[in-house]
Amino acid sequence: MSEFSHLDEAGQPRMVDVGSKAVTIRWARAACTVILGPELMAQLQEAGFQNKKGSVLNTAILAGIMAAKQTSSLIPLCHPLPLDKCDVTIEPENDASLCVECECGTSSKTGVEMEALTGASMAALTIYDMCKAANPSIEITRLHLVRKRGGKSDFDAD
Repeated sequence: MSEFSHLDEAGQPRMVDVGSKAVTIRWARAACTVILGPELMAQLQEAGFQNKKGSVLNTAILAGIMAAKQTSSLIPLCHPLPLDKCDVTIEPENDASLCVECECGTSSKTGVEMEALTGASMAALTIYDMCKAANPSIEITRLHLVRKRGGKSDFDAD
């Protein structure tokens, strides 16, 4: 197993020093699945993904973008990053679930994986919040990094 970068030699938490790293273009995409169930999915599709609280998808997209921008405030050892780009997409995955993706980009000294993961998870949580009255057994699954570019190495889950 590789070294844990957020621990010092004594095993204490630390923020990684990126001061000597070069500014490069960095990009990441994360995804998760929101399992609504076939009845709720059909109900939402029939209503154009609107419910009493408003547009489920538009609200979730905005929540995901807002969360990505606040990642360093939410996750203790993340560096604050200026995002050049943040897109959240939500598409039906099948007749019972939605695929939520968040893509982030920056020109910085460190990557945007955590921003993409935070954006996808908050968008999914917002869908849950807006739909829980209709089905409290909604599941959020498979939150993962899909791909990243820039920095020391690229990653592709495919």
